[in-house]
Amino acid sequence: MLYEHYPQLDARLLSYPGARRDYQPVWMWDRYLVADRMYAGLLYIGAHKDPRYANHPFLSIKIDPAEGAFYRAQYPDTVLPGYYSDKRTWVSIRLDGSLPEAELAALCRRSYDLVVAKLPRAKRPAAPDPDRKS
Repeated sequence: MLYEHYPQLDARLLSYPGARRDYQPVWMWDRYLVADRMYAGLLYIGAHKDPRYANHPFLSIKIDPAEGAFYRAQYPDTVLPGYYSDKRTWVSIRLDGSLPEAELAALCRRSYDLVVAKLPRAKRPAAPDPDRKS
């Protein structure tokens, strides 16, 4: 599984309330879900006609269309239209260190938040209570 090569990223993606990981064998993706809705996926793209995708690991995330256009323009060889997904609302980020870590962390959280915002209230995970003692 690809997540084993990115332990910090995996830990971040699993740190959100209600987050879980599964493996999609048909796509060969490690998927990150909340209430059974995907907000991120780790994948490796082998041979591809577009050399920007070929032979690289990626993180695909949900994104606001305007924000996606901004990041694709700022990082044209790193932030690409979502692979195997809606190209307007998903981007695939090449995991080669070109995108600053702080940006990647913020995009991961926004992807999760976008998916949670679309869930019915009854399916939204409860936010942790900062005053509660474990």
